[in-house]
Amino acid sequence: MPEKKCWSAGRVPLILCLCQAIGALEVPLDLVQPPTITQQSPKDYVIDPRENIVIQCEAKGKPPPSFSWTRNGTHFDIDKDPLITMKPGSGTLIINIMSEGKAETYEGVYQCTARNERGAAVSNNIVVRPSRSPLWTKEKLEPITLQNGQSLVLPCRPPVGLPSPIIFWMDNSFQRLPQNERVSQGLNGDLYFSNVLPEDTREDYICYARFNHTQTIQQKQPISVRVISVDELNDTIAANLSDTEFYGAKSNRERPPTFLTPEGNASNKEELRGNVLSLECIAEGLPTPVIYWIKEDGTLPINRTFYRNFQKTLQIILVSEADSGNYQCIAKNALGAIHHTISVTVKAAPYWIIEPENLVLSPGENGPLICRANGNPKPRISWLTNGVPIEIAPDDPNRKIDGDTIIFSNVQERSSAVYQCNASNEYGYLLANAFVNVLAEPPRILTSANKVYQVIANRPAWLDCTFFGSPLPTIEWFKGAKGSALHEDIYVLHQNGTLEIPVAQKDSTGAYTCVARNKLGMAKNEVHLEIKDPTRIIKQPEYAVVQRGSTVSFECKVKQDHSLILTVIWLKDNGELPNDGRFTIDKDHLVIADVSDDDGGTYMCVANTTLDTVSASAVLSVVDVPNPPFDLELTDQLDKSVQLSWTPGDDNNNPITKFIIEYEDAMHEAGLWHQQTEVPGTQTTAQLKLSPYVNYSFRVMAENSLGRSVPSEPSEQYLTKAAEPDKNPMTVEGLGSEPDNLVITWKPLNGFESNGPGLQYKVSWRQKDGDDEWTSVVVANVSKYIVSGTPTFVPYLIKVQALNEVGFAPEPAVVMGHSGEDLPMVAPGNVHVSVVNSTLAEVHWDPVPLKSIRGHLQGYRIYYWKAQGASKRNRHHIEKKILTFQGSKAHGMLPGLEPFSNYKLNVRVVNGKGEGPASPDSSFHTPEGVPSAPSSLKIVNPTLDSLTLEWDPPSHPNGILTEYTLKYQPINSTHELGPLVDLKIPANKTRWTLKNLNFSTRYKFYFFAQTSAGSGSHITEEAVTSVDEAMASRQVDIATQGWFIGLMCAVALLILILLIVCFIRRNKGGKYPVKEKEDAHADPEIQPMKEDDGTFGEYSDAEDHKPLKKGSRTPSDRTVKKEDSDDSLVDYGEGVNGQFNEDGSFIGQYSGKKEKEPAEGNESSEAPSPVNAMNSFV
Repeated sequence: MPEKKCWSAGRVPLILCLCQAIGALEVPLDLVQPPTITQQSPKDYVIDPRENIVIQCEAKGKPPPSFSWTRNGTHFDIDKDPLITMKPGSGTLIINIMSEGKAETYEGVYQCTARNERGAAVSNNIVVRPSRSPLWTKEKLEPITLQNGQSLVLPCRPPVGLPSPIIFWMDNSFQRLPQNERVSQGLNGDLYFSNVLPEDTREDYICYARFNHTQTIQQKQPISVRVISVDELNDTIAANLSDTEFYGAKSNRERPPTFLTPEGNASNKEELRGNVLSLECIAEGLPTPVIYWIKEDGTLPINRTFYRNFQKTLQIILVSEADSGNYQCIAKNALGAIHHTISVTVKAAPYWIIEPENLVLSPGENGPLICRANGNPKPRISWLTNGVPIEIAPDDPNRKIDGDTIIFSNVQERSSAVYQCNASNEYGYLLANAFVNVLAEPPRILTSANKVYQVIANRPAWLDCTFFGSPLPTIEWFKGAKGSALHEDIYVLHQNGTLEIPVAQKDSTGAYTCVARNKLGMAKNEVHLEIKDPTRIIKQPEYAVVQRGSTVSFECKVKQDHSLILTVIWLKDNGELPNDGRFTIDKDHLVIADVSDDDGGTYMCVANTTLDTVSASAVLSVVDVPNPPFDLELTDQLDKSVQLSWTPGDDNNNPITKFIIEYEDAMHEAGLWHQQTEVPGTQTTAQLKLSPYVNYSFRVMAENSLGRSVPSEPSEQYLTKAAEPDKNPMTVEGLGSEPDNLVITWKPLNGFESNGPGLQYKVSWRQKDGDDEWTSVVVANVSKYIVSGTPTFVPYLIKVQALNEVGFAPEPAVVMGHSGEDLPMVAPGNVHVSVVNSTLAEVHWDPVPLKSIRGHLQGYRIYYWKAQGASKRNRHHIEKKILTFQGSKAHGMLPGLEPFSNYKLNVRVVNGKGEGPASPDSSFHTPEGVPSAPSSLKIVNPTLDSLTLEWDPPSHPNGILTEYTLKYQPINSTHELGPLVDLKIPANKTRWTLKNLNFSTRYKFYFFAQTSAGSGSHITEEAVTSVDEAMASRQVDIATQGWFIGLMCAVALLILILLIVCFIRRNKGGKYPVKEKEDAHADPEIQPMKEDDGTFGEYSDAEDHKPLKKGSRTPSDRTVKKEDSDDSLVDYGEGVNGQFNEDGSFIGQYSGKKEKEPAEGNESSEAPSPVNAMNSFV
């Protein structure tokens, strides 16, 4: 709203002086005022005929207005129609057509009038029409048959509804038909084919019309289309001319474009200002034309222009008169171009320049009422007063009409009225109500008293002072309790009474007083201003580059005024963060885990308080392998080379370092790709060397520091000419599989290397040491040839040459091979053995003559075994061991022999065919060795001062045992070892008793066996001399018996029953606190734990701790706690009383640990609970 200020000269108090009445003041509802329309139905009101009709008309005024209606220009008496009611306190009509009646009955033009003693306000003319969704007219649609490439238009012609329906094409399965540059739907709903293809053949082209207002869909009969070739078309016409329509469009040959719509070279289009201008051009042709748009006398508006329907439709939103002009659409294909000019004229329904506003005047004041509108054509302005044309309304000497303005002078109370301004042309009308209210009222301030304003420092502050008065009051502002006046140098006073402080500082804090004055009085109001510190981001998120799959964190630390509540949110690309568990916000950090390509973008930290908002952002770049190259093209195609070019794909924020080019040979190895070459990442072309007779396809991959892209789409295929092979087979070998043959093998050339059709091989051979000529044979594309009837193991010269239908490959290289081997004929001689030690022997032999080997010498093989007596040989299979010595060696070592054993061996020569005969068996004997440890050692029958040792001899004596050595030493309570005692025991003993040992002492024993070669490894054991332990063993034997355990369980169950009975009786007679009574009824399994030691709470009197009555026994003088498990390893073996017998049986006391002694020495001062009593026996 324009401001109007009157300032006194110099530094004077800030006072707002309005020199004339302002029409923007809102009259308080407690003051007398004419009616004002606050709500009404739209001008064009389309109703749903299935629901009650509601025509809105709401108004305010003082006194409250009454309402009346006209219909089609005449008074509408609603009392005469029982279906019509008026909403209480309102002019809204409710027409009940759901019970009876039809919507069409109430179709018409309605206008509402709100009236009180000060005037009458009227609504717009409300045109009420029921929505309509009529059915399609029944019609018989003939099948359409047309030639491939012709154009086609399928008409829709939907029924006329209200409002107009939305048109779309679908099939019988309710799937939308695909549309593209060739096939698309026009603005009129028809389906246009620029040219048809065989895949357009179908029997269910169905046009649907959706009427949104009634939520109904109407369906046209299906249209059948068949697209056939020229020959098929002639046959079809001849056979079915009577019942098939031939669609007479152009032939299927390529042709330049022509327009299907609009027709001709030019057309006209008219649109209203503010609407959407839609221009359409659809062309047919082969190939499919492309549409372009231009404006002949200007440029298309950038921000308001949109292309729809594959550029066939041009749309300009919010169109204005400046968009009028000539628009040209151009249809172009390879055979030509055509254009169409559309002359656009933009008309305008009336629109406001200055809309009239309510005018409040005091008696004797002057003021204008202005109504200014524009349109195309120019609208006509007419005035009404209280709903009556001003020409026939009662005359008022205080007003003067001057076109679009009414000037009031020296008004009196009788001048109060509601004026209507109507601006209309052929495209519509505008109707505005504005009242003139003559009042004499002292000032009043409508802003709440003592209102508190909070403002961020160094920002503008606005202090409201909404006021009313007639005549219009002047406004003055003061600051502080002393009422210091405000001056214009740092303050701005707006015409609505608001005080603006352009830059509020900390010292701006305080109380401000607004004073309103007119000739009838004065009013004032005090408000308060608080200045807050601005919110600041002291640590902003920073730019980040991360690899896909990693984790990234953005930090955002914020500081705000302590009295304000802070909220921090994170945005991605100005929208909400994805609803994904990978995004987590932790205090000042946004963390993104397992980053994906879609996570790249701008992340913004937004800090909000009730007064200000600050933000900071950072970009996340997600680097990745490149996108694949595209647009591969082959140029400079020669017999043995071609140039490949491509367009690189997106490098995904990581530079491309190289391109990898691969090829496929579709003729020989379809689907198998091989690497051709690599080029730098800055290069987009490559000169490729080619082989003959290959059907090449190429593809390119891009690579950066993160990896390689997926391959590009393959290039076009390129077949090179055939040529003779340029290489021969590799890996040519000659080896016999039998003593009388020679098998020649080679690695065949692959199809890529064949260089032409009819690949074969010329195989040639002759003896190396003879004078024979080469023998040759040509074989098919195989990998071996067998020469039969050869002497055994004779060297041959071999060569294999490739050839095809074009010619031979270069002369091949000659390789040497041998005919087949046979088994050696002679055994090694002069075999003798030298024993090195008890586990190692050395064998020597004489090599056999080379001619007797009859093959490739692979080495000599020794078979050796442990000799056994006659009885053992009959019972056991003799296990022979084998050692092979490569080459022509004449000696070898036999490791891992058993000491003090007899062995036999023989030696054989080995070639590629197998082993020769064995040499005569040779015998040898290994000397004694040290024995292994004794097999076992047990301590039995411990007494007060003696221990008995029992053992088994070594499993491997490795000789004759001479004696045993026993070493032992005591171990004290601190695990320190005492002096070591050494004792020799005869070899024939397996039991020994040690006497005169210390009482209750632990000993450690070391036990060895010995031969003449020395002592072997030892076995150790520990034992304790103790009488108590032996006695405890017998107790444990009793305690582990089944009958004893059953007896203890029965006693425990009996005691538990007795305790429960006792406690029930005590609870009946005892005096207990309420809480203990409640606890007593709780489940014993969920009793609370003691806070000090975690044991279960016990039931007892609060006054004393009486012991259990007679009969409450424990199994010993000790009480077993619940937490001391009977299966504890401490109780079985590692405690003071727990030991094991010599046979491994337990000899400790079978009982739990002792509880801690009470502080005063009493054995127990607390009666155990039923739970604890039970635990004593479990």
